[in-house]
Amino acid sequence: MFNSLSGRLLVLTTVFVMLAEVMIFVPSIARFREDYMLNRLERAQIASLTLLAEDMIEPELEEELLRNAEVFNVVLRRDEVRQLVLSSPMPRAISATYDLRDARAATLIRDALRRLVNPREEVVRVIGAPVREAGLLIEITMETAPMRAAMIDYGMRILALSAVISAVTAVLLFFAMRALLLKPIARVVTQMQNYAAAPEDARRIIKPSASVTELREAEEALNKLETELTQALRQKERLAQLGRAVSKISHDLRNILTSAQLFTDRIEASEDPTVKRMAPKLVASITRAVHLCESTLAFGRAEEPGPTLNVVPLMGIVEDVMEGERLAVGDYPLTLTTKIDPAMMIRADPEQMFRVLSNLVRNARQAIMATGEPGEVVLSAEEDRHAWRVEVSDTGPGLPKKAKDHLFKPFQGGARKGGSGLGLVIAAELVRGHGGELTLRETGPAGTLFRIELPKGDGTF
Repeated sequence: MFNSLSGRLLVLTTVFVMLAEVMIFVPSIARFREDYMLNRLERAQIASLTLLAEDMIEPELEEELLRNAEVFNVVLRRDEVRQLVLSSPMPRAISATYDLRDARAATLIRDALRRLVNPREEVVRVIGAPVREAGLLIEITMETAPMRAAMIDYGMRILALSAVISAVTAVLLFFAMRALLLKPIARVVTQMQNYAAAPEDARRIIKPSASVTELREAEEALNKLETELTQALRQKERLAQLGRAVSKISHDLRNILTSAQLFTDRIEASEDPTVKRMAPKLVASITRAVHLCESTLAFGRAEEPGPTLNVVPLMGIVEDVMEGERLAVGDYPLTLTTKIDPAMMIRADPEQMFRVLSNLVRNARQAIMATGEPGEVVLSAEEDRHAWRVEVSDTGPGLPKKAKDHLFKPFQGGARKGGSGLGLVIAAELVRGHGGELTLRETGPAGTLFRIELPKGDGTF
């Protein structure tokens, strides 16, 4: 019970209401004490009028008047003359004097609390102003025990009333909070559990209905989150299905390419000069296609093979990439430029690095050719004692917003119509396999620049 939100809310409400009642009780009990003493002053003044009217009264009548007023003595000051109007023997000496004419609230509260905690029977002097301006002041002596008993009785009644008010307020607030807050929260929790059981089912997505602003905002945020999660799960399933299909296609394509590779081996034996010149390129292209199919099959099994690192000349890989792209360019006014030291050696897997650079250069070439304008693609490299840096830049139109927002995300970051968005994903993964990083350095109307950074480790081979 008390570990639940409703139980704790009920307890806290009761405690806070009781604290509020205590804060009301303290000045209330002080006010009661003041009214009690003012009442005794008024009753003493009324009793003294009998003597003023008849001048002389019997001792028995005087005693009865004082007993009815619950005082021992009455002193009235009229016209600067202090006169003992009524008097009787006092059981003990006066212990304190209280002047109610100009008493401050703090003083009244302090004296009231002292009287409550002090059980001793005492006689006190009380000074006040006569009612209806019947003199300058009136002074009485009275016993404190009856006043303290009356204060305790009044306080107990106030505390009992406070307890009832606290209980009623707590119960009402409990049911109000249960209806306005606890039930909507429980509904949201139930919905979340229901959605978690089958997150692919769009019918289980929460529909905001709360009337409380904060709860409705929470439901709207949860609705957005569940909608995105459901879409992501559906896309994940589609990607898994597509991956299985691609794996099957790659398997059959590998077999076809393997057969083609056998035929190219025989073509290499031809004496035709043109065939001799083109055959090695054809063999290399088919070999790369076979390796790509094998890698795709491994990727579909989430087993992309790690790179086989060797120290190789970067220029050799770059020339193979550029030669293939020049064939694709044909007569289009596009310049392919390399700015690389022919002697630069890098530590990399040549097949995987060819795929990375081929993807980047091909993307740049296609972006420029899609505009119908002349352009240039530059492949450059540099190194220092920490890393090799290879950059591919172009003068194309820059990446569209969608491609930038979903960069390196499969099937989402395609920069051209009909593109799958896999090229950059594969390139980034291959670079990470080398311990490096592929980053987009800049893109805009002036062109795009990608950088590959491969670490040297300790700076030696």
